[in-house]
Amino acid sequence: MAKSLPENAPAQPASGSKDRPWIPRFWDGMNIRGWYGLLLRNRFAIAPHRWGMAFLICIFTFVNFFFWAIQTLIYGRRIARTRITEDPIFVIGHWRSGTTLLHELLVRDRRHTYPDTYACFAPNHFLASAWFFKPWVKFLLPPRRLMDNMPAGWNRPQEDEFALCNMGARSPYLTLIFPNRPPQDTEYLDLERAPAWGVERWKTKLDWFLRCLTVRRPQRIVLKSPAHTCRIKVLLEMFPRAKFVHIVRDPSVIFPSTMHLWKRLYRDEGLQAPRYEGLEEHVFRTFERMYEVFERDRKLLGPEQLCDVRYEDLIRHPLETMRRIYEELQLGEFEQARPAMEDYMAGQKGYKTNRYEITPEIREAIGRRWSTYIEQYGYGQRAERNHSRPPASVTEGV
Repeated sequence: MAKSLPENAPAQPASGSKDRPWIPRFWDGMNIRGWYGLLLRNRFAIAPHRWGMAFLICIFTFVNFFFWAIQTLIYGRRIARTRITEDPIFVIGHWRSGTTLLHELLVRDRRHTYPDTYACFAPNHFLASAWFFKPWVKFLLPPRRLMDNMPAGWNRPQEDEFALCNMGARSPYLTLIFPNRPPQDTEYLDLERAPAWGVERWKTKLDWFLRCLTVRRPQRIVLKSPAHTCRIKVLLEMFPRAKFVHIVRDPSVIFPSTMHLWKRLYRDEGLQAPRYEGLEEHVFRTFERMYEVFERDRKLLGPEQLCDVRYEDLIRHPLETMRRIYEELQLGEFEQARPAMEDYMAGQKGYKTNRYEITPEIREAIGRRWSTYIEQYGYGQRAERNHSRPPASVTEGV
């Protein structure tokens, strides 16, 4: 059984990371404007043990500029001419609700394409540089993700939110770099409070990235980003016929798993030794805001554009659940994708899950603050039973 971090984990970087600044971080692919703008906004508040990591990223930004210029020369006109003929499929849902598993299954369909880890790591130039960098830096990646034991690799599907960050777009994910500073760009979670110019810039970056993915492989794109859960209105402005697969999960698992996720990423990806101040409240508020906007805007979608899925059903009956998704969203013949999905699920049989301790106080807060979600998606009875329990372990899953 994979061992989880306790909620009062010491504020230290991940094992070995302070001595090995060359380990790939998400931000190594960031462009010059995005990186130096971020440093200026945060007054260069870098912890001494992260100076080496920051220095390397500073160098990498100029490498990224060089390869961006090459890609522009080779592919610039082709990217500009490319049209996205089929609106994307978006996998949405809160962090740790099973979006990764759902994304992995959907991209088994050879009729779909997706942003892989390298494309999100180097979105500014992956068309021109993947052939060179992928073989050379393959050995630097761990075989599994550090936060949940899911398989990792340059070719695995990845969140496009990281690509947007590396292209210089604003995103709440930038909080990971300076975890002891106030949360970064919270207005870009739902894009509603962001300035109009910022929203247009965000849309331009996403459009350009998807055009590059289409140049690489002209098929329907499957995207996964929990933040897109509360961006439906903006995404529909860009892609009126987009499809959304929304996955939900028991909140008593979501909360501790999300805490573990942010703690791990703060330690591994940040330029500071994180103190985790206000993290619990941040997780509660972000969830509340996300679903306040989602429940309002889901009404903008037609019946063939949105499918709700329970994580528990996906785990127990993966193929039946995927068949229902294909039928409700009219994604085409399911049998063409079924064999590849079966093979993937067969390979997950040895997957080890994390476990977490939850106090009665946290259980009570989850039931009180996330009550609308709990009742709407059928977790009320289970949550009610759990409120009277002493501290207990919950299993994370995938």
